[in-house]
Amino acid sequence: MKFFDEARIEVVAGDGGNGVASFRREKFIPFGGPDGGDGGRGGSIYAIADRNLNTLIDFRYTRMFRAQRGENGRGADCYGKGGEDMELRMPVGTVISDAETGVALADLDRDGKRALIARGGQGGLGNLHFKSSTNRAPRKCTPGTEGEHHLLKLELKVLADVGLLGLPNAGKSTFIRAVSSAKPKVADYPFTTLHPNLGVVRVGHDRSFVIADIPGLIEGAAEGAGLGHRFLKHLQRTGVLLHLVDLAPFDPEADPVRDARAILAELQKYDTALYEKPRWLVINKIDLVPEEEREARIAALIGGYGEVERHFVISGLTGDGCKPLTYAIMDYLEQHPRANGEAVEEDTDTAARTDESSNLEG
Repeated sequence: MKFFDEARIEVVAGDGGNGVASFRREKFIPFGGPDGGDGGRGGSIYAIADRNLNTLIDFRYTRMFRAQRGENGRGADCYGKGGEDMELRMPVGTVISDAETGVALADLDRDGKRALIARGGQGGLGNLHFKSSTNRAPRKCTPGTEGEHHLLKLELKVLADVGLLGLPNAGKSTFIRAVSSAKPKVADYPFTTLHPNLGVVRVGHDRSFVIADIPGLIEGAAEGAGLGHRFLKHLQRTGVLLHLVDLAPFDPEADPVRDARAILAELQKYDTALYEKPRWLVINKIDLVPEEEREARIAALIGGYGEVERHFVISGLTGDGCKPLTYAIMDYLEQHPRANGEAVEEDTDTAARTDESSNLEG
């Protein structure tokens, strides 16, 4: 299954049924009075977060959703049947906004959350509502109102505690393979990762967190270079960012300090709030650097990187330094349970619904 994190759909709620003007007709009752019933309400459309879904592919090709219309009223005080509501199941983490104005309508940030996205029309009134002491035979009735009609944009933002940030081939996929059972593709060419991957990192019997790996970011992403900023939205719900920097890039002319600062500039262009999230520097691939050169290179990178909350030195391939990093992350998340804006129990649900070897590719 391909991974789709954006979709546009059109939702049309059901119209309300019309009220009816009718009069009671029975033998020996010449003036039975009004008995026109009301029309039924139109069906509404709801969005429901479902933890069993992980992509918006269901909305990639089916884009029109129309709820049932309410039935018209009838005589003999019979009201029309209301239209059935429609439920659209979407992955947890889906943000629903108006496609024309950009106004956010709902954020399905936990399993089972239900949001009304198109309200059905009200049924019209029958003539029995208009009788009075001076109007014993009203012929007035009202039509049902139209259901709401919206063009919506669906945007999936994966739920994770930790997000990986860095250039292509910085070793993000290798790192997530080293610390979890997720198996994203790893190869010796850029842009190996073309979609987000999730993995659960377990650091104890009942201690775990979810980590998200997204495609690499390069300088000029704001102008559409590489895969652009398309996947950065998946880091917006995380509690801490890990900026992985390759200490031994393939290109001998590459400057890790310049490249790292370029990534930070792109991050700031995209979203200031994301740029200001807690961010740790993770220096990767130390196994490729001769021991006598390591200290000097690490010091130069840390000094040129700028202000950073914490830094770690690891090798995703050999696993050196990975375990202390995961324990430090776990301790930080426990000390800052609302660092990503969500309650602790919701973070637990996130870990529970993400299989230890989960991969959003399906």
